[in-house]
Amino acid sequence: MKWIRSLYDWVLHWAQTPYGPIALFLLSFAEASFFPIPPDVLLIALVLGARKRAFVFAANCAIASILGALFGYSIGYFAWWNDSSQFSNLAIFFFTNVPGFTVALFHRIQMLYDEWNFWVIFTAGFTPIPFKVFTISAGAFDINLFWFVIAAFISRSARFFLVAGLIWKFGDPIRGFIDKYFNWLALLFTVLLIGGFIVIKYLL
Repeated sequence: MKWIRSLYDWVLHWAQTPYGPIALFLLSFAEASFFPIPPDVLLIALVLGARKRAFVFAANCAIASILGALFGYSIGYFAWWNDSSQFSNLAIFFFTNVPGFTVALFHRIQMLYDEWNFWVIFTAGFTPIPFKVFTISAGAFDINLFWFVIAAFISRSARFFLVAGLIWKFGDPIRGFIDKYFNWLALLFTVLLIGGFIVIKYLL
């Protein structure tokens, strides 16, 4: 969609301004609860412009994303259902207007939570599925808040530090590779992680 591309370009332009780190923080917060563009695009641009600050930018991203995850959890916990346990008007607005946030996906996430509980969040930070779907769903399904925060901290920190670390190490040549293959790498990581959870589940 053209408006998504325009939004993407708008996000990217902040890297050329003095407000890039602030924009990165706000974007990371918003993406975890409602904003459609992932913060990785701005993180990559900022690290390319100041590689010595790569891990500062990654920490900025991680902290904001965790706070945004808590906000998303709050949306799900306090505002997702009406008194008759049906979707609230806010939930319907999300399903109608937030790209990638569908009723079918929401119910799919519910099945994952039923099976794996908060462990889903460990993989959620790496998957191409919008993180906001997981954070809001966690609140809606009343996932344990303490473990939700721990899982979100690990997954989101790992993702952003991985991206920043690759750019810090390899610079601009790795940028195209990340843009092209990051989702596949994320899926591979997720498969391996879920495999580890299965082993833990059946051996312990």
